[in-house]
Amino acid sequence: MSTTRWLDAEEQKAWRAWVDLNSQLNARLNRELQATSGLSIADYEILVALTDQGPADCSLRMFELGDRLQWEKSRVSKQISRMETRGLVVRRHCADDRRGAFVDLTEEGMAAIAGAAPAHVELVRELFFEGMDREQVEAITRFATTVLERLAAD
Repeated sequence: MSTTRWLDAEEQKAWRAWVDLNSQLNARLNRELQATSGLSIADYEILVALTDQGPADCSLRMFELGDRLQWEKSRVSKQISRMETRGLVVRRHCADDRRGAFVDLTEEGMAAIAGAAPAHVELVRELFFEGMDREQVEAITRFATTVLERLAAD
């Protein structure tokens, strides 16, 4: 029988701060993004994933989007459907896999992310990085990388 290793006071404080930070930061980024560009944070994440492929190939398989964003298949499908109706992306059937599909960025989608990115990046800088020195940024990178590696190992 194993015993639970409860968080001590400092760990609990750090954990609650991390959870609150994520919730508040995502909510604020989503509100501002919608106000300035009409895009949701989910729209933006998909557009970023597609543009990260490079200007020559702004296309990914549906399952690749899901893997990259850590979203369930149904969430990806519903979000892509919403974005298709707004002309940001198109779904293209995969010739090699009748059940599979690609998501392609449209010109409207490229224009949307190009218009949204400057204000979004400025807000990220203001809310997250302002007041931090290089050592703090490097510490956050080390911390996040360590946790992500542990998650990937599971």
